[in-house]
Amino acid sequence: MAINTIVWGENIHEQTNAVVREIYPNGMHNTIAAALNEDATIAATTATLQEPEHGLSEERLASTDVLVWWGHKDHGAVDDRVVERVAKRVWEGMGLIVLHSGHFSKVFKRLMGTPCALKWREAGERERVWVVNPRHPIAAGLGENFVLEYEEMYGEQFSVPEPLETVFISWFAGGEVFRSGLTWRRGAGNIFYFRPGHETYPTYHDATVQTVLRNAVKWAHNPQGTYKAIHEAPNVPVEKALEPIVERGPKLHQAGEAGYR
Repeated sequence: MAINTIVWGENIHEQTNAVVREIYPNGMHNTIAAALNEDATIAATTATLQEPEHGLSEERLASTDVLVWWGHKDHGAVDDRVVERVAKRVWEGMGLIVLHSGHFSKVFKRLMGTPCALKWREAGERERVWVVNPRHPIAAGLGENFVLEYEEMYGEQFSVPEPLETVFISWFAGGEVFRSGLTWRRGAGNIFYFRPGHETYPTYHDATVQTVLRNAVKWAHNPQGTYKAIHEAPNVPVEKALEPIVERGPKLHQAGEAGYR
């Protein structure tokens, strides 16, 4: 079966900025989804901030393998209940791909547990993205590096937890560098952050960027399915211990009582 993927877009700049609207007349989310759907193993649909529950109901997320997230102008408008819902699904095994300014999204901050801050400059700089982990599945089919002629600069220090893997590092014309492709695992879920994608430049029309996104969806997908047991904290009775033991000492909990949360 195809990898059930949702491309979530804030969908504000496309409605309010003429430059962005000209580059992405159907919205960035639809451009990204169309690129993903060029791969027959991916079935991508979209959701936006303006939809009820931001298009991310419990029922829809329950059948989602990978969620792709792009936001920028109004991170605060995302309902905290939806944020918790997404985090729960990532812990259960749903893949998450966070793009560009999504580094400040509630979802990404919730899962990283850090400020996720960085330096930035909007000057249409040339970005050279170096593939520093060429054997990684997300880098499949790429050369040693690729260039985006116009991009927003993001610079270190990027205040995120130490990643599981670094796939890409970017250099900008102004001299800054940035870890622009990072992976983590939270619970059973795979997370990938990919830096390129400023809305006033045609980054998501770039063939190499589209290849990275398709690779990332396939990497983030967990074919083992949902791992509901990750939320459980069972009280194991003495008589069910794997090896015989004798209960001793005072107890806080009664037999079978749930733990405190």
